[in-house]
Amino acid sequence: MRISVVDYGVGAALAGDLANTSPTVRSTDGEALPDPDALVRFLVGHEVRLDALADGPPTGHDVREVHLLRREARGIVETETEEQAVAGAAVLGGRAGLSPVLERDAGGRWQWYVPTAPGASLAEELAALIGVGLLGAVRALGHSRFRACVAPGCRGVFVDTSRGGRRIYCMPDLCGNRLNVANHRARHRLGGVTR
Repeated sequence: MRISVVDYGVGAALAGDLANTSPTVRSTDGEALPDPDALVRFLVGHEVRLDALADGPPTGHDVREVHLLRREARGIVETETEEQAVAGAAVLGGRAGLSPVLERDAGGRWQWYVPTAPGASLAEELAALIGVGLLGAVRALGHSRFRACVAPGCRGVFVDTSRGGRRIYCMPDLCGNRLNVANHRARHRLGGVTR
């Protein structure tokens, strides 16, 4: 696998999305990655193509390893300082990441890539992708973009890679909608009381 240094947003977004598959975040839905099939759907949904998948579909062992990686990714997104985030992301990136290389992209432009070690496991390749993404996010956007969701009762985290940097929900379609519906209902209840 070759990880583009320029496209750090992929790995940074994956860090938060993976962390948010945990049953502690999805308390009403439970574990979002209970088995290899769910892991495949997660990877396909994020358009992640790992070399480790060429050896066959994920196993139960791969799922357990990704669950451990999920905790590490969450811990890095929740760090208090840039230095802690960089140190944690460097550890993840070093799991399967090799020295960066300069190669031409499809358009003939020189780009930085981090290749992964041959034979790296699925979790090791994911760790490298997430680590490189988080390092890129710190470098390009700053640690202030590593955030917790503001929706009441949500324990989700994310890295805001949006252009404006104003994202406040881990899953805008879910948490943002829930909050909007709750606010709408509260306004209507108040309106009904004052009539």
